[in-house]
Amino acid sequence: MENREIKRAEAIRAGYTERKKTKLNELIELDRKVKRPAETFAYTFGTIGALVLGTGMSFAMKVIGASLSFVMPLGIAVGVVGIAMVSGNYFLYKKILVSRKKKYAAEILKLSDEIINA
Repeated sequence: MENREIKRAEAIRAGYTERKKTKLNELIELDRKVKRPAETFAYTFGTIGALVLGTGMSFAMKVIGASLSFVMPLGIAVGVVGIAMVSGNYFLYKKILVSRKKKYAAEILKLSDEIINA
């Protein structure tokens, strides 16, 4: 058997064996627990903001509702809301992340000290 095949077999086998929970794994999970809500919010809010901005552009360029006279001002207003959402997304993300880091800082620092000093 080739070395590559052996490594592949070991990788598959590792997927079926029970893993021991180490402190490093706990630290990684805790770090994910801190970051995941902020990232989920940022992706969701950013996507919605981009869709609102695109809708406003479509109205302003009269791609949607071309026969209506008030479509361009409506498109500009909707576009400005979309721009505000997309522009504020980063700041909201950072605010959520900082608040979650404050919430879990003591636990993460304690666990990382245990790992580093072990």
